[in-house]
Amino acid sequence: MMLVVLTPMRLDKFLQTSRIVKRRAVATELCNRGRVDVNDRPAKAGRALLVGDTLTLSFGSDGKLVCRVLDLPTRGIRKEEAAGLYEVVSDTRSGSPQDS
Repeated sequence: MMLVVLTPMRLDKFLQTSRIVKRRAVATELCNRGRVDVNDRPAKAGRALLVGDTLTLSFGSDGKLVCRVLDLPTRGIRKEEAAGLYEVVSDTRSGSPQDS
């Protein structure tokens, strides 16, 4: 039998690594302002994420982004691999690809 150990990742680090947010400081600020929920509960920047968690980012009047965590990297990843870390459930932001 094989044992798989899932290592959690900080929320702010995941947002930056997955390139949902450009900089970790911006991710931390979003969390501090109460604009990020994990599994429908407000989350601080240091919250541990696990595969399967649902993230909701509120951008005020610009809309919301809801996504599901698919993978947590154990090392730095390339830009091309970042989109594979999450699945977009809904995106109501103005200017989002769905609007095109």
